[in-house]
Amino acid sequence: MKIGELSKIAGVSIDTVRYYEKRGLIPQPVRSSSNYRHYTQHDAIRLRFIVQAKELGFTLKEIGQLLELRKEGRACVEVRSVAEAKAQEINVKIQKLSFMRQTLLDLAAQCEESSDHDPCPILKSLEKEV
Repeated sequence: MKIGELSKIAGVSIDTVRYYEKRGLIPQPVRSSSNYRHYTQHDAIRLRFIVQAKELGFTLKEIGQLLELRKEGRACVEVRSVAEAKAQEINVKIQKLSFMRQTLLDLAAQCEESSDHDPCPILKSLEKEV
């Protein structure tokens, strides 16, 4: 299959496919006599793996590590460890995002309570010295 077909199957742009090739996540494809890239079903499966891992929050570097574990046929214990570490990272991000959200809601509520002559509590909060 050509690059356009591969990109449609995986739901990514052609540029994304080329980028993943450049990063070594997808092997360089065989070229036809007219220099078109020719991909296999295995490439499509690999690209879908990358896309799904990305949607779960894995970085491209981490995806590369997962692909290596997959290639080496590593035990599920190792892969589970990687997944649990990613889940913990996501928990930390959720806590930070929850704090940010609540802070913004609190500031917005203060803004409602202030008059037009008072300094804006949101802007005032952002001006605080570190």
